Amino acid sequence: MAAVLMLLPLSLFAQVGEHRNDFSMGVNGGYALSNVGFLPKVTQGWHGGMTGGLSFRYVSEKYFKTICSIYGEVNYAQVGWKEKIVTLKDQPVINATTGLAEKYSRTINYVQVPIFAHLAWGKEQKGMNFFFEAGPQFGFMLSESTQMNFDLTQINLVDRANSETTQYKMPVENKFDYGIVAGLGMEYSVPKVGHFLLDARYYYGLANIYGNSKRDYFATSNLTNIVVKVSYLFDISKTNIK
Repeated sequence: MAAVLMLLPLSLFAQVGEHRNDFSMGVNGGYALSNVGFLPKVTQGWHGGMTGGLSFRYVSEKYFKTICSIYGEVNYAQVGWKEKIVTLKDQPVINATTGLAEKYSRTINYVQVPIFAHLAWGKEQKGMNFFFEAGPQFGFMLSESTQMNFDLTQINLVDRANSETTQYKMPVENKFDYGIVAGLGMEYSVPKVGHFLLDARYYYGLANIYGNSKRDYFATSNLTNIVVKVSYLFDISKTNIK
């Protein structure tokens, strides 16, 4: 009797989950706002850039009302940082040579691979559902570029509220990036057409773009991103649900 009672919850659990074997793929595109967590601090706004690539999803199970899947992407992304060069009174800093407000930004181009646990609630094959996603993200730097309107030898350091300029002469040292990403979104499915997704996600980098040993200048230099993205998926295989 004891053995039967112990096996009963397992049999009930096995009956709850509805097996799925759905594989979809497609494309995605969106806009990323990013900055870098420098220490010593570098005053920044948000750097804007495009992101887009390929999307893949495998739905394995519907557990109670939760649609469980693994969702991954391979993306090209433009991230980096854009400095907020202002005075103590929050006014633009004017360069004495050019007469223009000083501006500086660095764009770092990555291949990024996020891998999500994707949990959805709502309509499965036709209509709307809402989802939560979270998981690791990996990136590899392809290139970087700098946009600035002043000469490094003629910087106006007298008026700047933040006089940190060491980063100007430092190319990215660590090409490999990794961190955690999570987001919320909605999906609309149309039979024989596909799935349309809209989501917003936040990425927090656990790596640094510069060395962070005791002999290095910056103690931290990790990337953070806020991304808004739309995606389209079409079905490769689909479970026949009666």
